[in-house]
Amino acid sequence: MKSFVKNWGLFLLVLATFIILRVYFLTPVSVKGHSMDPTLNDGQKLLTLKTDDADRFDIITLKEPDDLSKLAVKRVIALPGETVEMKDDQLTINGEVVSEPYLEEYLTLFKAGDLAETYAYNPDFQSIASNASNFTDDFVFTVPEDEYFVLGDNRLVSKDSRYFGFVKDSYIQGKVIWRYWPLNEMEVF
Repeated sequence: MKSFVKNWGLFLLVLATFIILRVYFLTPVSVKGHSMDPTLNDGQKLLTLKTDDADRFDIITLKEPDDLSKLAVKRVIALPGETVEMKDDQLTINGEVVSEPYLEEYLTLFKAGDLAETYAYNPDFQSIASNASNFTDDFVFTVPEDEYFVLGDNRLVSKDSRYFGFVKDSYIQGKVIWRYWPLNEMEVF
């Protein structure tokens, strides 16, 4: 028995730790689509910490409210009970102006009329960028208790709370904590 523990003990301990972390705490996910560009890109690999709540500006994985079989990656914008408004590309929450620095790259391209070039991979996206008057359409919502309002960073093409509604606590699958692929873009969130 001592020989078995000596030879296999460390391996079994590491394996058990990995299994416990994977089952109860961590989930690997892949980004599919362009709704979080340029923060997260199609095909990138992420590690999420399993949770059912989130803070403002956390990037989370969630079940889409209109199709619970789909998993999406979005950014939390408004918390339960808050009133969120977008007017002329300016976000306010409960009447307070809120900065969104993660939008700067695409918003700058949009205002310069150059975002359509960035969308060269998709003619439909190019058309949307060419015909839009704002990077984020104007809206006003009051978020119900125990729900969240989420948006993709690539506002022109993102399917998010503006379309599928508010996100219940129970639909939140995890908070993105680490981009591990591609290696040259590795980042802790």
